[in-house]
Amino acid sequence: MRRTAGQSGTARRGRPPSFDRDEALAAAMNVFWAKGYEGATLEDLLEAMGGITAPSLYNAFGSKEALFKEAIDLYVSTIASKAVEALEKAPSARAGVESLLRTATEGFCRPGGPRGCMVASSAAKCAHGNEGVEEYVRSLRLKATDTIKRRLKRAVEEGELPAAVDAGRIAAFYATVAQGLGVRAGDGVSRAELMAVVDGAMAAWGSLVKVSRKRPRGR
Repeated sequence: MRRTAGQSGTARRGRPPSFDRDEALAAAMNVFWAKGYEGATLEDLLEAMGGITAPSLYNAFGSKEALFKEAIDLYVSTIASKAVEALEKAPSARAGVESLLRTATEGFCRPGGPRGCMVASSAAKCAHGNEGVEEYVRSLRLKATDTIKRRLKRAVEEGELPAAVDAGRIAAFYATVAQGLGVRAGDGVSRAELMAVVDGAMAAWGSLVKVSRKRPRGR
């Protein structure tokens, strides 16, 4: 159900008209995605959100920071979640990791919308006073490694990967690749070039999952 803001039965005289909160949030997400937290001005947001007034925005969302956090949560639960779903539903860990990278790349290059990864670029380094925003986005980036690591551990439990495999090391590698793809997409690198990077990353799978025997130390 869509939520509206500024609506309570008959509108009082002089009160700003109601607006669709979900649509306004989606519009704000695109502004923050394209311009970053600090680059998005209040005027940018108000215009994109249907020309609402500043008091209406603050009444509905509380503050620019609170609006941003809701917007990036929307990105994670919609755009980014497709890649996570691809990871979890694939028949094998390898197929899952590859599906994650390719699905994420499609999202980074989505036609008609901002390019790149909102989590990777919207608040990578903020000015003094915006540390809360920077920390919030950093926590989301770090979760990517944990998500991949859980899928790898499941593969170990199911016998697909050896018990001694270094799931943390592999997850860190592919999370770094995924975030790098997002940054490069934001720089305008073509989808074809990014997919070639995925090819290269997956070519490293065999070496990464191979469990090497430790050599005995010499006396």
